[in-house]
Amino acid sequence: MAKQEIHTVHHEGGWGNLPAGKSKVAKLYPTKSEAVAAGRETAIKQKAEHVIHNLDGTISESNSYGNDPYPPKG
Repeated sequence: MAKQEIHTVHHEGGWGNLPAGKSKVAKLYPTKSEAVAAGRETAIKQKAEHVIHNLDGTISESNSYGNDPYPPKG
């Protein structure tokens, strides 16, 4: 099964949350912090990875809200 991810990204002049494999966000937020809060909530509900991107597209932070192996491999 593919790993579920929610990406908080800059999109069309705002910020939104993009599920992995999708090309368009469902809702735009005026600020990054609002989009991050909504993305975190979605990731928690879906037990998914939440990947937060900077304005330039680089990853600034990543948090997992489920399906983590314990103890971690390696």
